[in-house]
Amino acid sequence: MINKEKLENLTSDLWKGAIKLRGKFKAKDYPSIILPMIMIRRIEGVLEERRKEFKNELVAKDKSFSDEAIDELFQTNEEEALKKIDTLNKRIKIKEQNLAFYNKSQWTLKSILAESSSQVEANFRDYINSFSDNIDEIIEKFEYRQTVTKMVKEKRLASIIQLVAEADFSPQRLSNIEMGYVYENLIQMFSQDDAKDTGEHFTPREIIRIMVDLMEIDFDPETATQSISLYDPACGTGGMLSVAKEHLLSKAKTEKGLKNVEDLIILNGQELLSQNYAMCQADMILKGETHSNITHGNSLIPHIESIEDDGDQHTEFKFDYMISNPPFGVDWSEYKDDVERLGTSRYSWGNVGQDSGSIPKSDGALLFLLTMIDKMKPADEGGSKIAILFNGSPLSNGDATQGESEVRRHILENDLLDTIVMIPDQMFFNTGIYTYIWLLNNNKPESKRDQVLIINAREQYEKEAKSFGNKRNKITDKHREWIQEQFHNYKNDENSKLFHYTDFAFHKIDVVFWQEDENGNQMWIQEPFDVQLNNANVKKKFDLYGDFTFHIKVADLSFEVYYDSSKAFETLVANKLKDELTELKDKPLNEVKKWFKEQDKQAEYHHRHYISDNEYIPYDRTKEDKEAYINEFLAKEIECEIISWNEYEQLGYEFLPNKYFYKYVEPKSSDKLINEFWKLEEEAKNLLKEIGTF
Repeated sequence: MINKEKLENLTSDLWKGAIKLRGKFKAKDYPSIILPMIMIRRIEGVLEERRKEFKNELVAKDKSFSDEAIDELFQTNEEEALKKIDTLNKRIKIKEQNLAFYNKSQWTLKSILAESSSQVEANFRDYINSFSDNIDEIIEKFEYRQTVTKMVKEKRLASIIQLVAEADFSPQRLSNIEMGYVYENLIQMFSQDDAKDTGEHFTPREIIRIMVDLMEIDFDPETATQSISLYDPACGTGGMLSVAKEHLLSKAKTEKGLKNVEDLIILNGQELLSQNYAMCQADMILKGETHSNITHGNSLIPHIESIEDDGDQHTEFKFDYMISNPPFGVDWSEYKDDVERLGTSRYSWGNVGQDSGSIPKSDGALLFLLTMIDKMKPADEGGSKIAILFNGSPLSNGDATQGESEVRRHILENDLLDTIVMIPDQMFFNTGIYTYIWLLNNNKPESKRDQVLIINAREQYEKEAKSFGNKRNKITDKHREWIQEQFHNYKNDENSKLFHYTDFAFHKIDVVFWQEDENGNQMWIQEPFDVQLNNANVKKKFDLYGDFTFHIKVADLSFEVYYDSSKAFETLVANKLKDELTELKDKPLNEVKKWFKEQDKQAEYHHRHYISDNEYIPYDRTKEDKEAYINEFLAKEIECEIISWNEYEQLGYEFLPNKYFYKYVEPKSSDKLINEFWKLEEEAKNLLKEIGTF
């Protein structure tokens, strides 16, 4: 159970320490200074515990290394005592270097501060340069050596070391999830003056648990012999992968089961932000995750030499289970060309790289989903499951044939979507929006074929005892079990709706109809002819409107021409001009036409008032005669005469969860509203009387 008060107190203490940076650094720079120092102290705390264990092992073998023996030796021979301590420390260091990570120096943050203040920088640099390669990579990703230079210049290095030197950030005290809360809380506080929502939201543990529950990972720790791979393309600090593994560890009943989880569960992930990646790698190392493959780079682009940035380093892999909370509304315009390299493969469903209708560059959430779909194992190899968290945009953004709709169409027509769960609002630390869990499965059981379940879990929450940023609601085990029961039942009831996948489909129709006035009379309209006045353009208008009359002004002459396509428009005009203008009477038609083209002229045309509009018609799989169905629908919707209609080449698909669970609530009567108004009025008068102003 997460103790939010403990975490808030810890965050508050760190924030108070960060105040020392004010005036020297901008608030947005605080994370790059404070967070790596916290992580170094977290690593140091683990090493301190292991050093104590090593010391106890050495003392057990040789009592002369005990504190009592050394203290006694100090009484008689201080020089020998110091040599004994030095020998002990060297032996501990030798054993330490057999660990997954270590530090070759004798320094700790506390001991660095105990030395001369003039030596703090040199000793600290010696300290961070003495870590094993895997920790050194983390420090590099934080770009912390450059930051140290800045802190020294502003005379703040010692005070920042002091902030964390004796704090307990060890995994025994703070789990990865708890560390994530502290991290997010600090980020929020650091950036509150320069806030810019990048769509990154730390995912609450209870939501991750729901996502893991829905995937129903097929792994029995006690009997498993085959490995299971988990993957997150936007893994952040690793919380989702960690909770998924914790879930499997909780199922182990024996040492053998625990060992199977450690040996057979393979965690894979990639993270774009260096800071997040560094924290994720640090926690994986601290927890002894020897079977993990966490990479740094952009999961949405290919990882090839011709691209400067690191791309997807999991391209060739397929995974059993995938879980992610990708950034909401991520803008991919900056690396558009690199994304479009995958336009004919991974992202073809989203029209990426096409001239129009692509997934918008302002919101790449669905690119993450397509990336995960691309990594699903074939059904004949057992298939894969995906649990992904979205905001509302991927549900219905995009029209028929456009990228978002096309992604939904391919997912549904390929029978990949299993369930969507509507999550309560105010569940996240830095946003109060509603979110949705999508569960995909490319190996659905026969009972679920072509079906999609939508679960309304909007009311499945309790209020937090104390709000945590924007997180004011929480989902308890009771609510999580309720969601799981709805999922297992997989049927229609008050809180769940079961659909055939075509229930989300619609026809998009371009329709032209003849507008009528308030009396039901078909209307005509006169308006400027807004394109070049020639045979081709006039014929196009005729094809739309039928016959019409032109009003033309040229060379101080005004005349009308009736056009019904029986003769070419330019011929009609030339004959009219020969009749009306003496100087053109004897000219050949071609010369008159040429003269007309060269003149300044104005033209209006009087035509039927047709309206071009789009109609969205629900798809009905029971209707065998599609054309008759559409004609019938249009006739009901549009009472005017329908001139023509044309259907888009593909069905559109959208999810409208709020519509599916809408319940009509009758508004209060006018009498009741008036009574409430007068009651409020009376209360207001009484309040004014109390303060003596009425």
